Order: sequence, then structure tokens, then C-alpha cells
Amino acid sequence: MLCFFVGLRQMKANLRKVDCILEIHDARIPFTGRNPAFQESLNVRPHLLLLNKLDLADPSSKQRVLKELEKSGVSNVLFTNCLRQTDDNVKKIVPMVTQLIESGPRYHREEDTHYCLMVIGVPNVGKSSLINALRRTNLKKGRASKVGGEPGITKAVLTKIQVCERPALFLVDTPGVLPPKIESIETGMKLALCGTILDHLVGEDIIADYLLYSLNRLEKFGYVDQYNLGEPSDDIQHVLKGIAVKLGKTQRVKAITGVGNITITMPNYTAAAYHFIRAFRRGALGRVTLD
Repeated sequence: MLCFFVGLRQMKANLRKVDCILEIHDARIPFTGRNPAFQESLNVRPHLLLLNKLDLADPSSKQRVLKELEKSGVSNVLFTNCLRQTDDNVKKIVPMVTQLIESGPRYHREEDTHYCLMVIGVPNVGKSSLINALRRTNLKKGRASKVGGEPGITKAVLTKIQVCERPALFLVDTPGVLPPKIESIETGMKLALCGTILDHLVGEDIIADYLLYSLNRLEKFGYVDQYNLGEPSDDIQHVLKGIAVKLGKTQRVKAITGVGNITITMPNYTAAAYHFIRAFRRGALGRVTLD
């Protein structure tokens, strides 16, 4: 809770220097987890929503997502894959941002010749990857912001980072900030499955169970062939056992019997859950949109 308010206060303190807000979110959960506390900021600045990790989301959901966002008043949307070396939609960001800024007031910053953007979003959706992609695309330069596969890599608001020369365009990175209250268990599980909450806070066994439920609900049965399971199953223990057997993940444990203690070899369910979750996150189980 404290981190939430500190992060939000940092963002508000920098808002007076900002011409446009780039909100970046995970394309697999385009509605879940978008922080309602950002709305005050979004309502007073031009706003571009980037739905990142497009390569992991179900392409058939794109038009439905755009229509629902438009109904809620969000019309400036781009789908991106910021880890891809050349992404056509990343190339569209600077022209779109320039048009948004120049078509509205600049909030008493007319004397400045450069534009300043703020990047916001919940943890681990690709904010730092976006900054690096913009620099790579427009400046032909490498990383300016640290990237990682876990939430919490960006710890504090950074100094301005240049991402374009013409026009002179700078970004202000911010720490990922989750809502102070996750509205439902379903919301929390989607956030956890997509890696915006640290796994150990929820439990990998629970996340794996929710993943299996989601894949079956959406009729995404790629996991069956991936792990040679034969057919879909609702039993997470059965699936994890199959994954452990497929991967050769076992562990030796002591068991008490009538003739004394013996050591037996069992499937390593924890290792299987770990592999199952990460296979989903890298797209090995198919492209899935959870919302």
C-alpha cells in the first residue's frame, strides 16, 4: 500500500512536465489490472494506450478488445511487441504522440521545443522494454532502462530519457504501481498468471491450477500435446504429474512404513508447476487472451 501511494505521488509531481501519457498494459489482460487511480492523470493529458506482448495474446480477440475500450472512452490504442527488434506499431508511436500533443493545449509549456512523455502501468508489462524499443527504433541506440522478467525492476521515477531527435522527445519512466485493492480473486489470479504479482505471494501451485482452468475454459488445449497427456483434464495433480514425467522432474522423499523409513522417488510437482506457468508466459502453450 505504501509503495502505491509513493509511486503515485512521484508521478503526480512529474505530471506538470508531461505533454502526453503512454499507458502500457499486457495485451493478454487488456482490462484487468488497469489502475483506476491513473484516471485522474489520464483525464488531463493526451493519452495513448499500448497493449504490449501482442505475440502472446489471441489475435482473434483484437477487434473485440478495441470495441470495448472505445465504449469506455479509450480510442487511441496500439498493440505492440516491444521485445521484437522491428515492430511496425512501435514505429507509429512517435507520429501518434506528436499528433495528439499538437492537436491540444501544452499546459503552459509552449516555450519549450521538446515533448515529454510519462510511461505508466502495472508491474512487468514492458515499460522498460518500450523505452528501449523506442530508442532502438528512433535513435538506433541500445538500452537506457533495465529490463527483467519479474515485477519491480523499475524502482523509482528516473530522469528523462531521450527516445527521438526529430521531434525532440523524452520519456519519464515510472515504477509499476498496482491498484491498492484488487477487486476480486479472478482479477488477482489473472495478474498473477501474467507475472504482475510475484509468484511466491500467490503460490505456484495455485497459479498453475488457475492456468489449467483458463486454458480449458478457452478451449486452448495445446498443453495436451505439449506434455503428451493424451486428452484435456481438469485435475491439476494429474496434469502436473504428466508434466513431471515428460520432463523427468523427480524428487526423492522419505516415507515411513511398517518396516521402517524408506526413500522413494516421486514426481516433482513444484518443478512441474514452475515449468507449466513459464511455458504459458513465453507463449509455448498458445496465444491466449484472458479477459
